[in-house]
Amino acid sequence: MAITQLSAFLENTPGTLYKAVSAISDAGINLRALSVADTKDFGILRVIVSDPAKAREVLSDDTIITETQVLAVKMDDKAGALKNILNIIESIDVNIEYVYAFTGGSKGSAYVVLRVDDNEQAEAVLAKNGITTLTDADLASVLP
Repeated sequence: MAITQLSAFLENTPGTLYKAVSAISDAGINLRALSVADTKDFGILRVIVSDPAKAREVLSDDTIITETQVLAVKMDDKAGALKNILNIIESIDVNIEYVYAFTGGSKGSAYVVLRVDDNEQAEAVLAKNGITTLTDADLASVLP
């Protein structure tokens, strides 16, 4: 039940992020979650969007884009919710490569995006512990 994340490798120069976000926005694609990790020379724009295929098309031809299956985990929007999820995953020795979070469409809900080295194992242990993971279709129904 992983979701699709696009990663775009962008030059770390003025206006580059604006250009990428504008291309996505101008195409009528909703940015549901976004993260930017940077170095001196380039940045990695990670996005969850309403239409990944269309987003790939509208981003510049000279932009390197990768598609990754990541976990989107529903959690309560309260202190300790993320700690609980991380503890469950840590208990099975699955490595978490990176994480970012966003709040949900309904009051009291939040979501965390996890890039792990074993999606299936992480999903199984989360489900066993009553934690919901989402699909791309699920995101469309809970977020604008």
